Amino acid sequence: MSKARPVVGVLALQGDVAEHLAMTERAGATAVPVRRAAELSEVDGLVLPGGESTTMSRLLETFELLEPLRERLRAGLPAFGSCAGMILLARQALDGRPDQHQLDALDIVVRRNAFGRQVDSFEEDLEFTGVDGAPLHAVFIRAPWVEKAGQGVEVLASVPEDPGRAGAPARIVAVRQGMVLATAFHPELTGDERVHRLFVRIVRGQA
Repeated sequence: MSKARPVVGVLALQGDVAEHLAMTERAGATAVPVRRAAELSEVDGLVLPGGESTTMSRLLETFELLEPLRERLRAGLPAFGSCAGMILLARQALDGRPDQHQLDALDIVVRRNAFGRQVDSFEEDLEFTGVDGAPLHAVFIRAPWVEKAGQGVEVLASVPEDPGRAGAPARIVAVRQGMVLATAFHPELTGDERVHRLFVRIVRGQA
């Protein structure tokens, strides 16, 4: 993949679809919503937005996208998941429903709602590997964290388990494995498109 403006789909079943479409366009790709297998077959990369992972899991099956998406990921489709998207891309999710589907595109174990409920949402400035410039301002909303990462997974960012407590253990909140990128936070909500630019470079094969 080397086209100057790749076509990047945003899974448009539930969640922050409009925000990711806008940020992906700003990052240098042609962004299109994806709801059907035929639309999935036309994209060079796919964003899985934040939202509610169990709902998105059920909708993937309802819209007959689950197996086509798994097949494309196995074939090397670049993908970027934020929050719920990270959970779906993982090989295992803790504290989820027993019937929740996993896409098994990242060798990670994630814990759903790990930082707490909606009232425990917070913001933090992060050092993020692969993103130049100032620390990345990250918004965490009912966010997961990575409980375990396989040997082939690159850790891109971590944050204290309890950001308000000095010496709190660090938790992994951004990872990459090959062509798959995931964050526990919502870069689509800050106006800073650097994470999306990183993903567009991955889609082009330049990162």
